[in-house]
Amino acid sequence: MNPPPPITLAFYYGDDTYSIDRAAVALATSVAGPDEPPLGRWRVTGAATSAAAIGERIATGALFGGGTLAIVNDPAPLIRAKGNRDELMAILATIAPGNALVFVEGLDRYPKDGRLTGAGATLAAAVEGAGGEVRGFAAPTSGGMARWIDDRAKERGMTLERGAAQVLAQRVGAFVREGDIDRRRQGQLAAQELDKLRLYRPEGPVTADDVRALVAEAIPASTWALLDLIAFRRTRDAADLLERVLDVTPEPVVLVQLHRRIRELLEVADLVGSGTRISELPRTLKLHPFRAEQLAKQAAGWTPTELEGALDGLLDLDATVKGAGGAMVGEPTRRLAFTTWLATRVATTTAPSSRG
Repeated sequence: MNPPPPITLAFYYGDDTYSIDRAAVALATSVAGPDEPPLGRWRVTGAATSAAAIGERIATGALFGGGTLAIVNDPAPLIRAKGNRDELMAILATIAPGNALVFVEGLDRYPKDGRLTGAGATLAAAVEGAGGEVRGFAAPTSGGMARWIDDRAKERGMTLERGAAQVLAQRVGAFVREGDIDRRRQGQLAAQELDKLRLYRPEGPVTADDVRALVAEAIPASTWALLDLIAFRRTRDAADLLERVLDVTPEPVVLVQLHRRIRELLEVADLVGSGTRISELPRTLKLHPFRAEQLAKQAAGWTPTELEGALDGLLDLDATVKGAGGAMVGEPTRRLAFTTWLATRVATTTAPSSRG
């Protein structure tokens, strides 16, 4: 019995860009077949191409060498207008032997139920109807990244000593628990660091100390560490970390994150002050229990008046950063404004014993 022909059409979606890229490579390898030239890759966005241009790439087989793998990222613009949508649907049936077509829908957040909506759902259904593959790839969560790293290490023939995967997961920002953290590139970053560690330790197991020596802490983790330090009012440590964060993170982004955290603390303080039990906060605020517990600990170190003052100070800081009134403010002045906010609106002479 002859084996079934390889799949030449796919729609991959999710927030795990590393696994999506691997799936596209695996599909291309399957289409090329053993001992055959690899498929050449043509990568484009939906906004920068058309159904006709895609058809030119995949509707005709290669006379010499390998075929073509067309990868279309963010394909939604191709199907917004009915005429364009019909043209693209017709192209799906014209993939020549030896070629392949993959649509990639990158998501900021993987849907909880795994289901696509809107244009993505329409195109996915069309791909599936044409006999193609539709798969979703969710980025590893904070609790699953260490195991994910162990699996990727085994694929590379590496051995990680106990604790090394956890340290690497922490370094790439996987243990940040905030729901709005961008996890799309964490897998790619972890895989790249594993490749570096394999060169660093070609023989023998990789230790946690090896990871600490070679892998720099990812900025998302540092940013959230800064927010925790500020929320716990550990201003000396926060001031040291603030400089690192501002070197790589736009000031308006840091301001938005600070504003969000102070507002969260105000909300928690108000609920606790009105008699809400800490055990009820996860349900009331729709937060993970650990996150709610941390916010309660942080809010306990402030009075409502202090939190309101910190929020008012952020408004002044925002005006300084944005040059309100047309004033030209240099970077040293803006950095000083951040430090002044820490010293005047966050610092305290008392520290609850639960901090840390």
